[in-house]
Amino acid sequence: MRNRLTVEIYGQQYNLTGKASPGHMRQVASYVDEKMRQIADKNPRLDTTRLAVLSAVNIADDYLQLKKTYEEMMHLIEDEQP
Repeated sequence: MRNRLTVEIYGQQYNLTGKASPGHMRQVASYVDEKMRQIADKNPRLDTTRLAVLSAVNIADDYLQLKKTYEEMMHLIEDEQP
C-alpha cells in the first residue's frame, strides 16, 4: 500500500508518496529540512538550488559513512564466527 502525505521542507510544501509509513516519511522530510537549515545558517547567501545540492551531498556523505561503519562491523562479526 502506498502512503501519501504533504510535508514542509525549507518552507516549501511537497507531496510525498511511498511505501514507507507516514511517520518515517515525516522523519525523512524533517532530516532533509534540518540539513538544509544547518547549511543555510552557515551560508546565508546560497540560493535554494545550491542549498539543496549541498544538502544532498551532506546527506550522501552521512549515508556512506554509516554504510562503511556497518560493513566494518559486519566483517568483525563474521570474523568472530566459529
